[in-house]
Amino acid sequence: MTIRQHIKIILLGICVILYVSPVLGDEVGETIKIGSKNSTESVILGEMLSHLVKKSGGDVIHQKQLGGTRVLWNALLNGEIDAYPEYTGTLKHELLAEKNLQTREQINATLAAHGLSMTKPLGFNNTYAIGMKDKLAEELNLLKISDLRNYPELVLGFGNEFMDRADGWPGLRQRYRLLHQNVSGLEHDLAYRGIESGTLDVTDLYATDAEIGHYNLRVLKDDLNYFPIYDAVIIYRTDLVQKAPDSIILFKQLAGVIDAPTMIGMNAQVKLFGKNESKVAANFLNKNLELDIDVQVQSMWQRFWQHTKEHIVLVGISLSAAIFLALPLGILSARHTRLGQIVLGIAGIIQTIPSLALFVFMIPLLGIGGPPAIVALFLHSLLPIIRNTYAGLKDIPLTVVESAEALGLPQSARLRIVELPLATRAILAGIKTSAVINVGTATLSALIGAGGYGQPILTGIRLNDIGLILQGAIPAAVLALLVQGLFELIESSVLPKGLRIKVNEATSVN
Repeated sequence: MTIRQHIKIILLGICVILYVSPVLGDEVGETIKIGSKNSTESVILGEMLSHLVKKSGGDVIHQKQLGGTRVLWNALLNGEIDAYPEYTGTLKHELLAEKNLQTREQINATLAAHGLSMTKPLGFNNTYAIGMKDKLAEELNLLKISDLRNYPELVLGFGNEFMDRADGWPGLRQRYRLLHQNVSGLEHDLAYRGIESGTLDVTDLYATDAEIGHYNLRVLKDDLNYFPIYDAVIIYRTDLVQKAPDSIILFKQLAGVIDAPTMIGMNAQVKLFGKNESKVAANFLNKNLELDIDVQVQSMWQRFWQHTKEHIVLVGISLSAAIFLALPLGILSARHTRLGQIVLGIAGIIQTIPSLALFVFMIPLLGIGGPPAIVALFLHSLLPIIRNTYAGLKDIPLTVVESAEALGLPQSARLRIVELPLATRAILAGIKTSAVINVGTATLSALIGAGGYGQPILTGIRLNDIGLILQGAIPAAVLALLVQGLFELIESSVLPKGLRIKVNEATSVN
């Protein structure tokens, strides 16, 4: 098969990914897509919106736990999702910071220019706060944020978003003239465990976090009024008014009915008592909006098979495409040394890009979900296969190559009959390495809505549930071993026993 034929197959596969696959692409029809951030509160609110869409007779997909505010915002602008829960403070000071917006009317006008709309506040202000263990705060007599200036040796750990946001740590440090140097970013939910274990002294809080009371934390007074009001709202694409008018009517009924104690209570039910987000959301709607919503929660095995199917599709398509492209590139590199160095260099540069960054880089090009995840996994799978194909062909003993030439075999026949069989072990070793990396890296695809085994891992981290983490981690490890075993079988069937012996003898002599 020529390189051109390989490229045609890859392009055909991409078309299938983007336009055919129901697992990875958008559903056909007027399906409403709800998004939520990687926080329990956002997932609960997203479940409420999903229930309301279903109640109005619409089809809905809830893209849970998408990574980062900007990911959701861009997905909304691009039509990848139709609505998600947000906060006015985030809109004013992060997403639309360059507009210098002051009033809700100004926010509404700016959103309208982007084809977006916003409901009235849901009823609670989930502002940022700074907190620490009450016992430590009492020992140091810390009551307000400005008191932290007297203790620059304290260890601070903030959520990753808070570290870089315009309304986060940079502005807080400047406003309060804090001199702390031991400051690190981490997942917001992990910060509570750091506070509890004593590895962190101070962290950022959300005002409606259930953990504040659970871990006996003291909220330091914002004495310089740095943090703005973060009223919870629903932002949605304005075209939903025509596409799903009944859903918008129900969305608006949430305005003013969720106060802070109620939201804290719902967060606690999920995070501290292990209740299902969908059921918690449905119970609230049944009680407060007098709806009759019945929730059917997937069993553990149903979730397992769903995640397995998603993960296999992600790995199968991306790895197959990588093999089809990397093999001819490896052969081409071995044939033409200078070109080979360029190809290996480019593949090496791609490999150095952090996996999560590569996923995010794909979003502006392909949106969220399966397609960007597959392309990112495909790119990360190239180097081991190209490099091992190149090395396998270059390491063939010169006497073998000269013998094939002496027999008068043309280059294509020599490649097919002699060189590729002798390089099979090296090539398959590269494919196995690539496959194992691919299976593990695919767990990150859940951050951009592609599902797979990363979904229970993310949920487990958020809920501090080791069992959920293992539900994703163990199957991923098993799948990696199975894929490696599959290629071991392929190796034993492709490379005849007699030829394996000859390869070993030639290698030992060389």
